[in-house]
Amino acid sequence: MSSVFVVDRSGQEEIITIEPGETLMQAISNSGMPDMLALCGGVCACATCHVYIDAAPESVMSGMDEDEDVLLGGVLSRQENSRLCCQIRLTEAYDGLRVTIAPEE
Repeated sequence: MSSVFVVDRSGQEEIITIEPGETLMQAISNSGMPDMLALCGGVCACATCHVYIDAAPESVMSGMDEDEDVLLGGVLSRQENSRLCCQIRLTEAYDGLRVTIAPEE
């Protein structure tokens, strides 16, 4: 089983199990973490699944597409390592990924 480390908005870290093929947003939501709003359900339309990628091998991380970049462009808390986790499709290569849920805006 592969897992990722997720830090919520209060700074608490949780280790969650991931299933290959699901998105990072699905994995976090399925874990029951209340900070993951994901209001659009994962269709890249709202930016409420904004996270900071704290540690990930660059060879594993997929690139950001234009729609994701545009949505993050309207987010005040955007950082260089910002991503919408609905756009990150997980594989076993993501084992050990560390992310932090971004502040709510």
